Amino acid sequence: MSVKLKTLAEEIGISPAELRKKITEFGFHIETKATTLADDIAELIKEELLKSEENVSEEKSKAELYEELIEKELDKEIIKKQRKQTAGKEKKDAAVQTEAQKIEEMPQTQKIIEIPNAISVKEFSEKSNISAAKIIGELMKNGILANINQMLDFETASIIASDLHIKVKRKHQRSAIVDLLEKNLTKLLEEDDAGVLERRPPIVSIMGHVDHGKTRLLDTIRKSNVIATEAGNITQHIGAYQVEKKGKKITFLDTPGHEAFTAMRARGAQATDIAVLVVAGDEGVKPQTIEALNHAREAKIPVIVAINKMDKEIASADKVKGELGEHGLQPEEWGGDTIMIPLSAQTGEGIDKLLESILLVAEMNELKANPNRLAVCTVIETHLSQNLGHTATVLVNTGTLKIMDNFVIGSTFGRIKTMEDWSGKRLRKAEPSTPVKISGLSAAPQVGDILQVVADEKTARSQAVQISTMLETLLREKRGLGVDEIMAKIISGEIKTIKIILKADTEGSLEAITMALAKLRDEKVAIKIIHAGVGNITESDVLMASASKGMIIGFQVLKNIQVQKLAERENVEILIYDIIYKLTENLKKILNGLLEPEIIEVEIGKAEVRKIFLTKRNEMIIGCSVTNGRVEDKARFTIFRGEKEIGKGDILTLKKVDATVKEVTEGQECGIRCRVDIPLQERDIFVISKKEKKIHSLG
Repeated sequence: MSVKLKTLAEEIGISPAELRKKITEFGFHIETKATTLADDIAELIKEELLKSEENVSEEKSKAELYEELIEKELDKEIIKKQRKQTAGKEKKDAAVQTEAQKIEEMPQTQKIIEIPNAISVKEFSEKSNISAAKIIGELMKNGILANINQMLDFETASIIASDLHIKVKRKHQRSAIVDLLEKNLTKLLEEDDAGVLERRPPIVSIMGHVDHGKTRLLDTIRKSNVIATEAGNITQHIGAYQVEKKGKKITFLDTPGHEAFTAMRARGAQATDIAVLVVAGDEGVKPQTIEALNHAREAKIPVIVAINKMDKEIASADKVKGELGEHGLQPEEWGGDTIMIPLSAQTGEGIDKLLESILLVAEMNELKANPNRLAVCTVIETHLSQNLGHTATVLVNTGTLKIMDNFVIGSTFGRIKTMEDWSGKRLRKAEPSTPVKISGLSAAPQVGDILQVVADEKTARSQAVQISTMLETLLREKRGLGVDEIMAKIISGEIKTIKIILKADTEGSLEAITMALAKLRDEKVAIKIIHAGVGNITESDVLMASASKGMIIGFQVLKNIQVQKLAERENVEILIYDIIYKLTENLKKILNGLLEPEIIEVEIGKAEVRKIFLTKRNEMIIGCSVTNGRVEDKARFTIFRGEKEIGKGDILTLKKVDATVKEVTEGQECGIRCRVDIPLQERDIFVISKKEKKIHSLG
């Protein structure tokens, strides 16, 4: 949508020429022959100019303030001195100009505002007392197309603030943002007023050995066949179901029992109120049984034991009770406090008693939540639907989840578009302890992620940007160190020990290298081998080096492509040699900060131009799709049109949605402000490259 310049000028009451001048003053670019203006920019210009007219009778213009202040101060000092001097009018004018400049700069440079990790243009305008139009104009000068609701990260806001002579400082918050990042469900569920809490259904986790009948038990409880979802004795996904007993609801969380899903089962235990530990009466306690029991104990939740398969002749409930007693679980009938129920998932015997026991334990624990607040949920399963895109099964921990609720989940955000219960029935709301499948997610969350409903889209977007920024910081902190970083930290005194993972082709080589490294001594830095082994370099070696901020030294060994990619992602240096003296020589140089890597240019990815947003003399703002590898901020690129190389360029700013980012990976879209030596066209291909420091270790 656009507005005619002539029409806008008439509404404001100025000539089209004056309007053009005002548009330029506000920082917006307008072509000489343009006759229209985008409606959002037109609205901002109109608002600012009409506001100026309304305030003219109440406030003096900046020019009048300058004149008044200059007259008061300079009449007494500067003008009197100027009359006595012979320099004349030129010197007086210079003094007036200097004094006026001081008056203009003084109040601006003293202005300090506190802003969070992300802030909208509107909020930034209100805090800084600078018009939104002026801020948007400054953003455009920096290659960012924005509107009044655009979210700015702290770094971008700092740049704009500097251009506007404003000082900013980051507002540090320990709010729900940190709790979401740390998945601190306990903190997010806290209530100040116990009076708002109401009873909620218990959330029950079914645990136990892989073939002791967990799925059959759930099948019997809810009278539906889910056995077909099993293949190779491993349940294919975590499901959540709700049943009723005596008018009261119970939510069951079906967590797989195979070793491959240990981490998922751990999350399941921590998200639930009661654990039902299934033990087959004919087989007794197995290692996975104890593993499941330990997860429940760690989560500090009560355990009810279901002794299954009692329809079999060789089944013995007493045998199971005795084995569990050895692991600290004593049945009630033996003087303990653990409910143990013999049952058969095959015949249905004992199922009613199990459900009654669950309701009894739930009542004793007084499970409550506040249904009248914004919902907090836990992700227990993720899906990809052909029609709905990314979906997730979530468990409502507190509050009531509703259709069209805005939410933040990890570093992404969205709005609830559809909601279904476990049977596929469409819902408009879900109360505490209800499992539902939702759509409206822009990306796939992880199992165990926390979904928090927020007031509006702006808040959701802001929190997602803040979490994304914090995640990037955490990732940087967790990553390893390259050789150049290690040497820099040695020189600055930050590193006193170089930690090394050493891999060699034989035990003899390993021993010889270990002895050679022991002879390398330096007054300031020591070498410590934290792991040594025979064989090729593995992903585990890379992760160990990353966690310890160390490096990997290999001798006549190999690294596969997966190991190399992981090392690049974790910023771990891998140096491989086939001559021992070369290995020790390079390490000696590292100790002294003297090893000089070669600077080479490497290809890191490809992108396709999808849309042209803005064209200036040597700069363009474009929309791209990353087709291979990754695109990094400040990287160089070669432009191809068809098969022909036609030019070069530099990435000045990289954006993903509304956030300024360091990189965008394959399959994602991004906005790029770039410097180019030839105008770009849609479908042009970028080959992205960057300069890297490379140590030729082999030799």
